[in-house]
Amino acid sequence: MSTVAESEIASRELDVFAQRVQALRESLHKVVVGQDDTIDLLLICALTGSHALLVGVPGLAKTLMVKALAGSFSWKFSRVQFTPDLMPSDITGYELLSRDGQEGNGSSPMTMVFRQGPVFANLILADEINRAAPKTQSAMLEAMAEQHVTVGGRTYPLEPPFLVVATQNPIEQEGTYPLPEAQLDRFMMEIRLEYPTPEQEEEIVMKTTGRAMPLPEATLDRAAFLQLRELVQAAPVPRSTASLAVTLCRASRPADRRAGKFVTEYVRWGAGPRGSQNLVLAAKARALLMGRTAPTVDDVRAVALPVLRHRIIPNHRAVGDSITTAQIIERLLVENGA
Repeated sequence: MSTVAESEIASRELDVFAQRVQALRESLHKVVVGQDDTIDLLLICALTGSHALLVGVPGLAKTLMVKALAGSFSWKFSRVQFTPDLMPSDITGYELLSRDGQEGNGSSPMTMVFRQGPVFANLILADEINRAAPKTQSAMLEAMAEQHVTVGGRTYPLEPPFLVVATQNPIEQEGTYPLPEAQLDRFMMEIRLEYPTPEQEEEIVMKTTGRAMPLPEATLDRAAFLQLRELVQAAPVPRSTASLAVTLCRASRPADRRAGKFVTEYVRWGAGPRGSQNLVLAAKARALLMGRTAPTVDDVRAVALPVLRHRIIPNHRAVGDSITTAQIIERLLVENGA
């Protein structure tokens, strides 16, 4: 196939991608006011088959946003409210004794039957995930990492697409179990929601104090969405873009020779290799969302904060000097030419 023909095919695919993504955005904005950046970051996670952690105070439409996303994609949706007494089987499912056959007559033999839990869905909202005990958190995070669950010695695969969006409330920490750093690393992004502007809040009030708003209609079926995800995976990555992603992560590690004085003074642990991978994946998806076939260093810079925020751990000196993770990431971007 000639280069011209390949370029024409790529252009058509990009046009189709842009049209479908724009339809998704419009569908979501019918029920979600503002939060443009948050919606785009969630779309990036979805289009890369990755998981997201939403952090924001109550009332910022986190649950509505995720339900609207599931409705727009025509996905099976599950919501799990995490509480201290939630058990792993409440998420994965469980086996119970049941009589074989639909009739359930007394002569039928008793067998073990698996009852699927809420994790068997395409989009799962893990609400306030830090309120559950660590063993319950681990059940969800194992499913996120392995794309299957194991119950009673049998493995049950989870149907793609499979996306977990977990939420955390940043102002209530009493009675919670913060996720360890290794488990936080399973999330591609930590997305922080801010308060709406006065104009947006007025629109929210007008929309939500009348009749109930219907969720958006589906704009993409499962097969069409998987095609979009394949297009993201197939997008080429320039060596300079990948090099910047690796440089940023290595420079965030205090023991690495690339680390500057600011990092060695204020960082306890830096981002691991999964940070580099997620920077590139997110940059690829963002480039396509912006109508470009390949990511640039600007795309890496744009996604650096949500991708690295939960992977870089400040030390006690940073806490004492009021140095935030966001400031550390900004310094990394400046020092490494991003």
